[in-house]
Amino acid sequence: MFDHIAFAVTDLAATRDFYVTALAPLAIGVAADYGEVVGIGREGRPQLWFRAGDKSPSRLHLAFAAKNREEVRAFHAAALKAGATDNGGPGLRPDYHPNCYGAFVIDPNGHNIEVVCHSPEA
Repeated sequence: MFDHIAFAVTDLAATRDFYVTALAPLAIGVAADYGEVVGIGREGRPQLWFRAGDKSPSRLHLAFAAKNREEVRAFHAAALKAGATDNGGPGLRPDYHPNCYGAFVIDPNGHNIEVVCHSPEA
């Protein structure tokens, strides 16, 4: 649906470290690094870009797709270890649909980050 998303962050190094650690279970990592701008994604394709800025935009909600529920749980654990604040642990979200399984954290910039799997448990 989108080609890429970019936004400013107050601490580029901390943001890079957080996302590299938190999204490693989803096989998402640094795909481009130009010093003041970093792009992360899968298979070398940067789709989420961070740039150094004076202040962050208002709070964002970003949702990453997981292949399975184990990836959701692994993301949540990795994100908390990387310094995130819990904003809803791994679990079913039946208000959305019966197989919606997700987890939420607040990243170092105050953004609400979700990882979600829409498939039934295998």
